[in-house]
Amino acid sequence: MSRNVKTWFNSGTPWIWLNASAVSISIIMVTGLLLLIAVRGLGHFWPAAVLEADYIENDGVHIRLAGEINATESVSAERLRDAGINLDAGVTAEFERHLLKVGNRDVTGMDFRWVLDHKLENRHYPRELVVVERREWGHLYGYLKQIDYQGQTVTEEQRLWPLLQQQLTQSLDLYEQIRAIEKHDIGAVNYALERLRLKQRGLELDGEYDITQQARLQRLRDELQQEYQQQQQRLTALYEQFRQGRATMQLASGQTVDVPLASMVRVYRPNAMSWLQKCGFYLSKVWEFVSDEPREANTEGGIFPAIFGTVMMVILMTVFVTPFGVIAAVYLREYAKQGVLTRTIRIAVNNLAGVPSIVYGVFGLGFFVYFLGGNIDQLFFPEALPSPTMGTPGILWASLTLALLTVPVVIVATEEGLARIPRSIYEGSLALGATKAETLWRTLLPMASPSMMTGLILAVARAAGEVAPLMLVGVVKLAPSLPLDENFPFLHLDRKFMHLGFHIFDVGFQSPNVEAARPLVYATALLLVLVIAALNIAAIMIRNRLREKYRALEH
Repeated sequence: MSRNVKTWFNSGTPWIWLNASAVSISIIMVTGLLLLIAVRGLGHFWPAAVLEADYIENDGVHIRLAGEINATESVSAERLRDAGINLDAGVTAEFERHLLKVGNRDVTGMDFRWVLDHKLENRHYPRELVVVERREWGHLYGYLKQIDYQGQTVTEEQRLWPLLQQQLTQSLDLYEQIRAIEKHDIGAVNYALERLRLKQRGLELDGEYDITQQARLQRLRDELQQEYQQQQQRLTALYEQFRQGRATMQLASGQTVDVPLASMVRVYRPNAMSWLQKCGFYLSKVWEFVSDEPREANTEGGIFPAIFGTVMMVILMTVFVTPFGVIAAVYLREYAKQGVLTRTIRIAVNNLAGVPSIVYGVFGLGFFVYFLGGNIDQLFFPEALPSPTMGTPGILWASLTLALLTVPVVIVATEEGLARIPRSIYEGSLALGATKAETLWRTLLPMASPSMMTGLILAVARAAGEVAPLMLVGVVKLAPSLPLDENFPFLHLDRKFMHLGFHIFDVGFQSPNVEAARPLVYATALLLVLVIAALNIAAIMIRNRLREKYRALEH
């Protein structure tokens, strides 16, 4: 028996099963984590039913509450007594309590409150209860009682709901027009005026700001000012229309509140919605999340600027890290004299992969931003000083910092790829008359490209999720403008940007409304995983095509 067990162990079968078990457990854990993130994140966008009930306060006063049940938990009597809740003496049982999203923060001062289940009475879900999603102050729960618009007042119950939806549609159209004028038309004029100012300053520094230049710049400035005035008049007229109209809402407590139509983003009655309507609402909320800009201190709206910033930063990092990593690997493998110095460099490159990322951030801030960027400002942008152009954190320096962070991975992967190419291919190429450079460029590097792509995949996976160094070299809580727009030179490498990883940190730990921000942390984390997966899948597909293309040469 012992001989059979020994033979079984010597065969390696136990280790195969052990490895398979470890891999299976890892896959199950990762899948479970992703499912948890998906459920908690994506479930946030579903229109939850709104409960209305009487609640008995600690002092015995009955109040009327309306809101969504966000979470439910069991809590001990001792814990409730510690929180100041009055309970009968001798009670030791556990109680169920709910986290109720009551909204109406501008009235009650809070969005969420805990309520004990046994103190809720007369529970029901009124179909006519309206949820108003606002640009400020969060959600409002109440009953629509009156609409004032264009000097008219409507109170008929049958007309109120369709009229509110109609007026809100018009208000949202006006809002989009206002945003387009402010962001694109007036923004382009302001950008052109700033470039004229810098042009004038540059001419003054060069001593070339003569009468001819003054007249030319003043003519251009007058044209821009005239265009600005025209856009401003359009904007004023739109604002006058946009600010008209308001809805009177009655809260569950009986208090009435006037809500301007201009402050509304969306209105719906979740208790009266069919399953199909809820699905449509859900898809619209998910689309808003991935395509719109954030609002309410990043706890509402979308995260498109963060998605855009993350993808652009990774693309720029890839452009920087690939040539440097490949050139370094080729030099170490094919040109450097193999000795103590080369071995020391390889050890240093391997050790660089273990340096904490925040150290790269400090280096990037000191070298790229202050030293390199500051000198670039002195040489190429003296007219903008003392305001820095490149001597301030931005997406260029963030990309270079992450390229420096990930270049060891690309170097090691490329070297391994070059080492696996049969020596006969190298010697055959030289025997046919090719130079060493031609052999590298036309034969070795194409055959090593799958390994180069493997290193790039690892670099992208690490860089896309980094946060610590970016906090020092360019990432911000909210970026007013994207690094890519329609203004020349179109790609603005000096601008700060938003990032999904930093957005998770900001929403999860810096938000003034923790309960409202928690679901967005899960949703953003899921989106970050999907973005990284999409970037990696694209790189893997390219690598596989290259591998199939050059597989025949290896044999």
